Amino acid sequence: MGTRTVRLDEGTERILKELRTATGLTISEVLKLGVQAYAKKSKSAAPQHPYEIYRHIELGEGGWAIAPARNAKRAAGDVIRRKHRR
Repeated sequence: MGTRTVRLDEGTERILKELRTATGLTISEVLKLGVQAYAKKSKSAAPQHPYEIYRHIELGEGGWAIAPARNAKRAAGDVIRRKHRR
């Protein structure tokens, strides 16, 4: 059985104290139950693949592109000309 030293902020200490008071469990028992609950939760959550994350960004059609890729050279030239007119 291992021994761990954990630093808790004031809010977490308060919650831990409330849980101990409400349940009558020791600090060790409360923390063990918390770790077990997190283990179950993390196993049931499917890992997200990069495409799934990208899909939710909602850039719209074309994302940040100012022109389709087939017109990229012309679009780059237009942007440079507009920038230097200022």
